[in-house]
Amino acid sequence: MRAFAIFMGLIALGLAGIAFLGYPTWLAIGPMLDHPKFHRVASRIGMLLLAVGFIIAARRLKVADRQSLGYGLPWPKFVAETAKALFFGSLLMLPALLTMIAFDMRKLIGAPMDAEHWMRLALSGIVTGLTVAFIEETFLRGAMQTAITRESGAKLAILLTSLVWAITHFIGRYRVAAADVNAGSGFDMLKHAFGVLAHPMAIIDAFACLLAVGILLGMVRARTGNIAAPIGLHAGWVAMIYVVRDTSERVPDVPGAWLLSHFDGFIGWLVLAWTVVLGVVLSWWYREAVVPGRDSRDSRPGTTFLTPGPRS
Repeated sequence: MRAFAIFMGLIALGLAGIAFLGYPTWLAIGPMLDHPKFHRVASRIGMLLLAVGFIIAARRLKVADRQSLGYGLPWPKFVAETAKALFFGSLLMLPALLTMIAFDMRKLIGAPMDAEHWMRLALSGIVTGLTVAFIEETFLRGAMQTAITRESGAKLAILLTSLVWAITHFIGRYRVAAADVNAGSGFDMLKHAFGVLAHPMAIIDAFACLLAVGILLGMVRARTGNIAAPIGLHAGWVAMIYVVRDTSERVPDVPGAWLLSHFDGFIGWLVLAWTVVLGVVLSWWYREAVVPGRDSRDSRPGTTFLTPGPRS
């Protein structure tokens, strides 16, 4: 569990940066920027510390090479696999969305948009999705899952990375008004960000859904041996959710409203159910071909390795 402890230490380092360095940094760059938002400044400091620590830890754990990080495919193949998975991920999100529409669980907001606005929104969603997926998949399904797999096996690695990934979605949503910023704002930001975790039953549906999606992405990473497909699937799902959240809102008084979480009005029991269905589909699509001894760095002695099947 040494690798897992190191990655938890990296996350703690980033959070400490928010608490201790957020306010001094906000004061330092305030004169240079036009009213910078504290939560953005503090979050960027945390991410910067996390990135520096990640580079050091990845080298120490010997997961800094392309193969270990999940970028072992030739770039043309990697891009093609990512693009295919992005399309596949967006397509597979449609059943959940259509179910919401069919049962009036969400309603459109704002004035109707023309085709050009829909295209711009979709493109913005894809860019956002790819950015989020690239960062998160490199850190979690790339370095972290690889390091834990080598120490403790793939199943535990998938579970632990999925738990961390799910929990991090509930952190960092607190906002501090400029007039209220003070030396303790970084600590206040963390206190309120973690406050939601103190009431687990209020987020159990969203957490269960995110955990299932994380396990699904981890399974795909293990079977393909790279993170091209996880990046594409992740990006496709984020893009769809981005568009839906921007154009509609949860309807709280319909019979099936409880199937959508209060956390974000989208994920919840309904998406969890569809995630199980997606798991079956993706398990077949990325079906395994077991090849002993593919790369001795990626597992313990005596284990086998998973490579893409004919459809991956």
